[in-house]
Amino acid sequence: MVTVIGVRFKKAGKIYYFSPNDIDIQKGNKVIVETVRGIEFGECVIGIKEIKEDDIVSPLKSVIRKATDGDAEKDCENKRKEKEAYEVCLEKIHKHELDMKLIDVEYTFDNNKVIFYFTADGRVDFRELVKDLAAVFRTRIELRQIGVRDEAKMVGGLGPCGRPMCCSTFLGEFAPVSIKMAKEQNLSLNPTKISGICGRLMCCLNYEQDTYEKIRRTLPTVGSVVDTPYGRAEVIGNSVVKESVKIKMKLNGSDEEIVEVKIEDLTLITGRYEDAVNVEQVKTKLDEKSDNPENPYIIKELFKDK
Repeated sequence: MVTVIGVRFKKAGKIYYFSPNDIDIQKGNKVIVETVRGIEFGECVIGIKEIKEDDIVSPLKSVIRKATDGDAEKDCENKRKEKEAYEVCLEKIHKHELDMKLIDVEYTFDNNKVIFYFTADGRVDFRELVKDLAAVFRTRIELRQIGVRDEAKMVGGLGPCGRPMCCSTFLGEFAPVSIKMAKEQNLSLNPTKISGICGRLMCCLNYEQDTYEKIRRTLPTVGSVVDTPYGRAEVIGNSVVKESVKIKMKLNGSDEEIVEVKIEDLTLITGRYEDAVNVEQVKTKLDEKSDNPENPYIIKELFKDK
């Protein structure tokens, strides 16, 4: 077991583990730590605890010290300098007529490096831009191309639900999201309804996926025959949200009655359970919806790995 603390450098950023180095550090303390990028200023979000060695990336870096008031002032000064650097870089990008979109600028705590984050449709030759920026800031310059999901996380905004985006408020890391999740949750496969501001599938599709998978393993498909407290009947509809099925029972003669039954109150006789969705079937159904000429392109974008 290894003794560590969890440190975060940005709001909703990834949590990194560091050795407390025999320093009494509590959750909420500001700390100065050594990273691969140099000296950084961060916040302890996980107090001292022990974890398995397999859960850390070796070698484990150490906490240098608790941050002082002077360190906090320097961090604020760096934030101010980042805004100025952003404007300078925008001007240089326009000067060189580069096809790139500047997203954010970040100074390392020791001012040893300035990192410029940008998006672009393809590769960008920014060698001349780097020379100009190095001449202005007289320090190491790094231009880092990021994806649309990272752009959304940095910029922030409101999601389709009307609330601040999850990625910019509390999601430390992006979890894999697939179109299969939307299908298993009986959501509309309209790309405009299941994609977020970034143009990729919404991260929230992953939140209830485990529950949906668990319920579907015990949910009979339409057409299955089941035993119920009312007798043997045929399933004509089912609901994952209600955890129930609608059954059709024959009464006297030709009369029929529709009853809703909880899945724990029935036993499958013939048929099968819903279980997992076949991804190939989802693709086929999506490809058939080609009324809008842009749909095939949008769907391909949604199928990209997240």
